[in-house]
Amino acid sequence: MSVRLFPATAMPDPDWWQALWPRPGEVIAKLDVQPGTDAVDLCCGNGLFTIPLAGMVRCVVAIDLDREMVDLARSRAAAAGVKNCVFITGDACDLARLVPAPLDLVMIANTFHGVPDKAELSCIVAAALRPGGRFVVVNWHRRPREETTVLGQPRGPKTAMRMTPEDVAAAAEPAGLLPKRVVELPPYHYASILEKPTT
Repeated sequence: MSVRLFPATAMPDPDWWQALWPRPGEVIAKLDVQPGTDAVDLCCGNGLFTIPLAGMVRCVVAIDLDREMVDLARSRAAAAGVKNCVFITGDACDLARLVPAPLDLVMIANTFHGVPDKAELSCIVAAALRPGGRFVVVNWHRRPREETTVLGQPRGPKTAMRMTPEDVAAAAEPAGLLPKRVVELPPYHYASILEKPTT
């Protein structure tokens, strides 16, 4: 499968990213992650959420198209003493080949808005999940970009690219993924938790 570049999803400046997400572990703690879970941090970037996720699950596979980001995430995990992560440079749309085992959880943060074919990616994720598995999409709220300021400047994707939780649910519907709940992640984000039916 050809490499897919998702628009408006490049890793931002570390200073404002850290200002926006000063406690990523608290974000992961809100997502009902179950112990013993086999998880994927899809489009993991620099590993901001990979490391706290690893502290709550059996194993995390962190995937990103950008080799430099994968190397940075790997280094951060090593510095934190995290040993239950596997880091892969690869295309999110090639998930089935990269991680062949059935998964309990696939998380994608701050990226879904830029996926050109969201239904296709949702189907790819659904195929990788075991029944009852969850797809967690962390997204910017659909607020005007000028209202989402960090360190005094507007941040995040263009207003037109932003999605409501209902938009996320609609994109995942062709994959058979069902909306389970929406978790608010102040100041500007939410997580849509979608579940693969058990029957």
